[in-house]
Amino acid sequence: MHSSLTLHRHPLCADIIKEFQKCHTDHPLGKFLGKCTVLKAKLDWCFCQEKAIKRKANFEQSKKLKERL
Repeated sequence: MHSSLTLHRHPLCADIIKEFQKCHTDHPLGKFLGKCTVLKAKLDWCFCQEKAIKRKANFEQSKKLKERL
């Protein structure tokens, strides 16, 4: 299961989200039969990369806060 597909929450994956949503609207039955599976895999990979970037930024921010204290 993927996270919420709102574009403002995932700016790095916006293009893939749009493609994935278009695939679901173009193939209402095909989405249940694996028509959009490749896009789903790309979306999962993009979310993973985005999370890694956010995790690194949060770690750097916490390091700066610890140094300040």
